[in-house]
Amino acid sequence: MDTIKETSGAAVAVAPKKKRHIKKSHLQLYSLCVIPALLVLVFNYLPIYGLLISFKDYKYSKGIWGSDWVGLDNFKFFIQSNDFTRTTWNTLELNAIFIFFGIVAAVLVAVLLFEIQSRKAVKTYQTILITPHFMSWIIASYMVYAILSPEYGILNRIIEMFGGTAIQWYSIPEVWTWILLLCSLWKHVGMDMVVYYAALMGIDSSLFEAAKIDGANKIQIAWYITIPTLVPLITMLSILKVGGIFRSDFGLFYQVPRDIGALYPRTDTIDTYVYRVMREIGDFSMSTAIGFLQSLVGFCMVMLTNFIARKIDPSRALF
Repeated sequence: MDTIKETSGAAVAVAPKKKRHIKKSHLQLYSLCVIPALLVLVFNYLPIYGLLISFKDYKYSKGIWGSDWVGLDNFKFFIQSNDFTRTTWNTLELNAIFIFFGIVAAVLVAVLLFEIQSRKAVKTYQTILITPHFMSWIIASYMVYAILSPEYGILNRIIEMFGGTAIQWYSIPEVWTWILLLCSLWKHVGMDMVVYYAALMGIDSSLFEAAKIDGANKIQIAWYITIPTLVPLITMLSILKVGGIFRSDFGLFYQVPRDIGALYPRTDTIDTYVYRVMREIGDFSMSTAIGFLQSLVGFCMVMLTNFIARKIDPSRALF
């Protein structure tokens, strides 16, 4: 029943408020969120309590609360160490290279697949490209070693067949920038390409038909229609990737170079350095402080990149 409310001497009918309730048909959808929510809570929020270790001289016997406070000493020790410049530069430079070439390669592969008319051929190529994503870096490291092994590597055997001298690949840090780049592209391009290819499938086909009628060739269609359509998606994914620029793919930088000390000048990143600190020294306070620093820098990079994207074009910003 409607209620009557007097406003300035006039009677106005006010509809009764409807009680909000969860429909039974939505219970199944809400139940699907339970496990992901628990995983996020357990692995993303509960560990925040452990950040206290970065401000303490953590001792097993005393526990987190019983250990002595040291303030920012753990952060200062890492920043003032000789390894800070090398690991930070390697992390930033290599990740920047991986992000740039990874996006270019993924977009290029997506555009090429989009030009293939046969859906069966597209599925075949997608399967081939995505398969490396599900292989561990341990398997990849043995594959790389089989190619670059100083004594029995396939590449050295080919070089010797043509009269050359075998190259000690695991003693030359400079070449590993490109070796790691090729490994990263081999593993990640297939999965990144799927996102761009799905976006291309949503383009209005009338745009391509109109371009063909106007006499545009495939390169012009790709440059003026296909790629501009992907720009908002490229911007969003770039912002997310830049947020992790201060982190590195641990398996790529640790397993593929086989943790060889001669390659540290190019392959030693912050993540591999933290692992060695925990493994060799057992300093959990230091490793936690470095991880906390990575998270802070990543957050700042996301905010900065999003701010720049919003200034250029507000519609392309992440938030």
